Amino acid sequence: MYTDTVFLSATTTPFSYFPIVLQLVAALGFVGITMLATHFLGPKRKTSDKLINFESGIEQKGNARQPVAIKYFLTAILFVLFDVEVIFFYPYAVNFRELGWEGFVAVLMFVGFFLCGFIYITKKGALKWED
Repeated sequence: MYTDTVFLSATTTPFSYFPIVLQLVAALGFVGITMLATHFLGPKRKTSDKLINFESGIEQKGNARQPVAIKYFLTAILFVLFDVEVIFFYPYAVNFRELGWEGFVAVLMFVGFFLCGFIYITKKGALKWED
Protein backbone atom coordinates (compact mmCIF):
# COMPACT_ATOMS: atom_id res chain seq x y z
CA MET A 1 0.00 0.00 0.00
CA TYR A 2 1.31 3.46 -0.86
CA THR A 3 1.43 6.13 1.77
CA ASP A 4 0.48 9.74 1.18
CA THR A 5 4.12 10.81 1.15
CA VAL A 6 4.84 8.71 -1.96
CA PHE A 7 2.23 10.62 -3.95
CA LEU A 8 3.28 14.01 -2.59
CA SER A 9 7.03 13.59 -3.00
CA ALA A 10 8.55 15.67 -5.76
CA THR A 11 10.98 13.67 -7.86
CA THR A 12 12.56 15.57 -10.68
CA THR A 13 14.20 13.28 -13.17
CA PRO A 14 14.77 14.21 -16.78
CA PHE A 15 12.20 11.61 -17.83
CA SER A 16 9.50 13.35 -15.76
CA TYR A 17 9.67 16.28 -18.21
CA PHE A 18 9.15 14.01 -21.23
CA PRO A 19 5.34 14.48 -21.47
CA ILE A 20 5.75 18.26 -21.45
CA VAL A 21 8.44 18.17 -24.13
CA LEU A 22 6.36 15.74 -26.18
CA GLN A 23 3.31 18.00 -26.02
CA LEU A 24 5.42 21.05 -26.94
CA VAL A 25 6.91 19.24 -29.95
CA ALA A 26 3.47 18.04 -31.05
CA ALA A 27 1.99 21.56 -30.77
CA LEU A 28 4.86 23.23 -32.64
CA GLY A 29 4.83 20.46 -35.26
CA PHE A 30 1.10 20.90 -35.82
CA VAL A 31 1.47 24.66 -36.25
CA GLY A 32 4.41 24.28 -38.62
CA ILE A 33 2.75 21.59 -40.74
CA THR A 34 -0.50 23.56 -40.92
CA MET A 35 1.30 26.73 -42.03
CA LEU A 36 3.31 24.89 -44.67
CA ALA A 37 0.23 23.05 -45.94
CA THR A 38 -1.80 26.24 -46.34
CA HIS A 39 1.13 27.93 -48.06
CA PHE A 40 1.62 25.17 -50.62
CA LEU A 41 -2.00 24.05 -51.09
CA GLY A 42 -3.79 27.41 -50.92
CA PRO A 43 -4.79 29.54 -53.92
CA LYS A 44 -2.24 32.04 -55.21
CA ARG A 45 -4.33 34.57 -57.12
CA LYS A 46 -2.99 38.05 -56.43
CA THR A 47 -5.51 40.66 -57.56
CA SER A 48 -5.45 44.37 -56.90
CA ASP A 49 -8.37 44.03 -54.49
CA LYS A 50 -6.47 41.48 -52.41
CA LEU A 51 -3.26 43.51 -52.32
CA ILE A 52 -4.72 46.72 -50.84
CA ASN A 53 -4.87 47.26 -47.08
CA PHE A 54 -8.10 46.14 -45.45
CA GLU A 55 -9.49 48.52 -42.83
CA SER A 56 -12.39 46.45 -41.44
CA GLY A 57 -14.61 47.31 -44.38
CA ILE A 58 -14.22 51.07 -43.89
CA GLU A 59 -12.82 53.25 -46.64
CA GLN A 60 -9.35 54.59 -45.88
CA LYS A 61 -9.08 58.25 -44.93
CA GLY A 62 -5.71 59.95 -44.69
CA ASN A 63 -2.48 58.58 -43.34
CA ALA A 64 -2.41 55.97 -40.57
CA ARG A 65 0.92 57.35 -39.30
CA GLN A 66 -0.49 60.43 -37.58
CA PRO A 67 0.48 61.04 -33.94
CA VAL A 68 -1.70 59.69 -31.15
CA ALA A 69 -2.34 61.53 -27.89
CA ILE A 70 -0.04 60.55 -25.01
CA LYS A 71 -3.08 59.98 -22.76
CA TYR A 72 -3.74 56.64 -24.45
CA PHE A 73 -0.23 55.39 -23.74
CA LEU A 74 -0.23 56.76 -20.19
CA THR A 75 -3.52 55.04 -19.40
CA ALA A 76 -2.27 51.76 -20.87
CA ILE A 77 0.96 51.89 -18.86
CA LEU A 78 -0.91 52.71 -15.65
CA PHE A 79 -3.31 49.84 -16.29
CA VAL A 80 -0.45 47.38 -16.76
CA LEU A 81 1.35 48.73 -13.69
CA PHE A 82 -1.62 48.41 -11.36
CA ASP A 83 -2.75 45.14 -12.93
CA VAL A 84 0.65 43.55 -12.31
CA GLU A 85 0.66 44.81 -8.73
CA VAL A 86 -2.62 43.00 -8.09
CA ILE A 87 -0.90 39.74 -9.08
CA PHE A 88 1.24 40.03 -5.94
CA PHE A 89 -1.86 39.55 -3.79
CA TYR A 90 -2.19 35.94 -4.95
CA PRO A 91 0.75 34.50 -2.96
CA TYR A 92 -0.56 36.20 0.14
CA ALA A 93 -4.04 34.78 -0.42
CA VAL A 94 -2.58 31.28 -0.72
CA ASN A 95 -0.24 31.53 2.30
CA PHE A 96 -1.97 33.97 4.62
CA ARG A 97 -2.22 31.49 7.51
CA GLU A 98 1.49 30.66 7.45
CA LEU A 99 2.51 34.32 7.18
CA GLY A 100 0.67 35.34 10.33
CA TRP A 101 0.63 38.91 11.58
CA GLU A 102 3.99 39.72 10.03
CA GLY A 103 2.61 38.86 6.59
CA PHE A 104 -0.55 40.83 7.29
CA VAL A 105 1.49 43.93 8.16
CA ALA A 106 3.57 43.45 5.00
CA VAL A 107 0.41 43.29 2.88
CA LEU A 108 -0.96 46.40 4.60
CA MET A 109 2.28 48.22 3.75
CA PHE A 110 2.01 47.01 0.15
CA VAL A 111 -1.58 48.25 -0.08
CA GLY A 112 -0.50 51.54 1.50
CA PHE A 113 2.21 52.06 -1.13
CA PHE A 114 -0.25 51.02 -3.81
CA LEU A 115 -2.79 53.59 -2.60
CA CYS A 116 -0.12 56.30 -2.35
CA GLY A 117 0.74 55.73 -6.01
CA PHE A 118 -2.92 55.76 -6.99
CA ILE A 119 -3.57 58.99 -5.06
CA TYR A 120 -0.47 60.54 -6.66
CA ILE A 121 -1.55 59.80 -10.24
CA THR A 122 -5.09 60.94 -9.44
CA LYS A 123 -3.87 64.29 -8.06
CA LYS A 124 -1.55 64.76 -11.04
CA GLY A 125 -4.56 64.28 -13.33
CA ALA A 126 -3.13 61.32 -15.22
CA LEU A 127 -6.56 59.71 -15.51
CA LYS A 128 -8.45 62.81 -16.73
CA TRP A 129 -9.42 62.76 -20.38
CA GLU A 130 -10.45 66.38 -20.67
CA ASP A 131 -7.83 68.88 -21.80
